[in-house]
Amino acid sequence: MSDSVTLDPPRPQPARKYTRPRHLISWPLLVVGLVIGVGLGLFYAWAIDPVKEFDTEPWQLSDADKRHYLVAIMLGYAYDGDLDRAVNRLLSLRLPGDPIQAVADAACYLASTGYVDSNSGLRAVRQMMAFYRLQGKSGCADTLLPAQDAPPTTVVEVVLPTATFMPPPTKTPTPAGEGRPTSTPVPVVVPTVQPRTSFVLVNISTFCRADASGVIEVNVQDGNGRGIPGQEIRVRWDFAALRFSTA
Repeated sequence: MSDSVTLDPPRPQPARKYTRPRHLISWPLLVVGLVIGVGLGLFYAWAIDPVKEFDTEPWQLSDADKRHYLVAIMLGYAYDGDLDRAVNRLLSLRLPGDPIQAVADAACYLASTGYVDSNSGLRAVRQMMAFYRLQGKSGCADTLLPAQDAPPTTVVEVVLPTATFMPPPTKTPTPAGEGRPTSTPVPVVVPTVQPRTSFVLVNISTFCRADASGVIEVNVQDGNGRGIPGQEIRVRWDFAALRFSTA
């Protein structure tokens, strides 16, 4: 007697709707991670620890910074009057074209903005105008800014002492203080020169005199070529300085 066993074939698994093949890398997560990493890196480099530039040359500055550098050059020239130093600083910017005309163009740009709304900005632009005018250049700042008003003249009122007339000789002595006519004080207005605070350098030249070695001669004149007395002059050299006034 033998037993017979009948085996049924395996049933196929039903297809599942959400069955997907497995991958070693999840591309969406990789892209999201890259975006987050780049964003955090840029935030750290720009906001937390930005790159600091050192030893930047003037010609490497941006256009706006070059204009501010031109203002600094002109203020330095107005202070020390060193034309060679000012020109060398202009050349260090490596500006295209004429560097003097570049000063006029920068003054034109600043005069057309709110830079001249403050006294310091207006003074800086006027120093730039004085510089390029001496070199025969012009710009739109000449018409945008009003002409600078002349400083007011200060007058000093001087009251002359009272004049006393002596009485004619008489036989009878005249009591003191009687019969002496006195004149009315006459006020005299004497105009004085108002010390100016801004001048334009016209000429720098050297001369040789055997009888006056080491002499610095400074001539201060008005627009008509007449000397202006009472102007304080400050002369500086390596380790000393001297002040004197024009006569």
